[in-house]
Amino acid sequence: MNGEGNEEGGEGGGGGGGGGEASALEEIKDRLVFMWGYLPGALPQRTPLLSPMVVRVPPSIGSSGYSWKDVCGGGCGFAMAISESGKLITWGSTDDLGQSYVTSGKHGETPDPFPLPSEAVIVKAAAGWAHCVAVTDGGEVYTWGWKECVPSGKVFGDPSMGGNIEKDILERQSSFLTEQVSSQSQGSRSTGGTASSTGVEENTKRRRISSTKQAAESSSSGDDTLSALPCLVTLNPGVRIASVAAGGRHTLALSDIGQVWGWGYGGEGQLGLGSRVRMVSSPHPIPCIDSSYGKDSSTTLARGSMCYEGQGFGVPGSYVKKVSCGGRHSAVITDAGALLSFGWGLYGQCGQGSQDDELSPTHVSSLSGIQIEGVAAGLWHTVCTSADGDVYTFGGNQFGQLGTGADQAETLPRLLESPSLDNVHVKSVSCGARHTAVVTEDGNVFCWGWNKYGQLGLGDVIDRNIPSPVTIDGCYVAKNVACGWWHTLVLAELPT
Repeated sequence: MNGEGNEEGGEGGGGGGGGGEASALEEIKDRLVFMWGYLPGALPQRTPLLSPMVVRVPPSIGSSGYSWKDVCGGGCGFAMAISESGKLITWGSTDDLGQSYVTSGKHGETPDPFPLPSEAVIVKAAAGWAHCVAVTDGGEVYTWGWKECVPSGKVFGDPSMGGNIEKDILERQSSFLTEQVSSQSQGSRSTGGTASSTGVEENTKRRRISSTKQAAESSSSGDDTLSALPCLVTLNPGVRIASVAAGGRHTLALSDIGQVWGWGYGGEGQLGLGSRVRMVSSPHPIPCIDSSYGKDSSTTLARGSMCYEGQGFGVPGSYVKKVSCGGRHSAVITDAGALLSFGWGLYGQCGQGSQDDELSPTHVSSLSGIQIEGVAAGLWHTVCTSADGDVYTFGGNQFGQLGTGADQAETLPRLLESPSLDNVHVKSVSCGARHTAVVTEDGNVFCWGWNKYGQLGLGDVIDRNIPSPVTIDGCYVAKNVACGWWHTLVLAELPT
């Protein structure tokens, strides 16, 4: 995941791409996807979906792919998952969401394959607020959506997908942003302080409103539409991408040799290039460890590695194995289990003990000696998991998204000590804009944080500041979790 002020889209509720009836369960083979939270186009009544609901695999993908492979979260108001046959399935959006509606392929109540080239077999995908990125089994990358997030490349698709997006979309998004800025000051049941409280919040509000106004003015002048059609990203010869992550307005891609590439907006350092470059329009390699790292360092230079003197000195590991994007910050994990962070640090989400921005990948040294296995980033917070199954959280905590039982921000990683996670091994984690979800080794799901739209799946809209168990009917065992901005998806299967 996920987001920032200008990326925080709309209002509404959610629903599944199908019912929870027994007949629906019988139709689905092997694996199920459950969903809850803000997906207004997924139910005819457009109400928030407060508890898990089954999503039906669409008949349009054919019997050969009549099962789910993985969940990918989605953006603001739309969901994404991958079918067993390698089709990227999207749903949940409505035509009053503007940019997100176009980015989702205009798919509402019925999940349908996103219109990528028919030969593309998707293995990984991610979404920011209103841009998406997908990886094929051949290591190619497709991306589309918010134009400033999409680099140059070979364009595919129907021009009508991105055409005729009028100025009122931007104005609508601006009004949504104003509501969200207001909701921040209102707090919640696990109310609000950050490390420097009111002054920081007011400054943040001014920055967001100003940036939104500028975006509206610049985007509405001229003939350019706001949306870019799907394009095949141009990479250096020989580069094969294995995984991707999407933030508010930036993207990270991880190659099969452990090299990180980035593009999009980098004004707070979230691209890790050592400066506040506002826009990177083509993939650039990000120096996370040193100039010669990689699973096969002899090929790294040939595939586009850049030498940055002194970057990553002393960081354990020889290549990067996982990447994650937040609203305006990023985090990566090396093969040795070291966590590095970079980007916006206003709420301590970089875990460096300060509120400073980090312009280059910086080792989170307070976690030295702990083998980090997973990481997820939200709008203002970061959550990581260790090889021992422990959870560490840091950053903004206005809505309880750190799960500490309090509302204070944490600028250093804090071990999550919660009775509900005692003697529990957490194996996967995902962050929405302001909520967190984990799956344990025994297949249980816990959520905490902001819950205005039921994104915690607990049957209500009350925020939680401690991990809370989610009930999934039918004895299904959760295998993976992926949060959208204001919703949650879980891949589950029957126990063997």
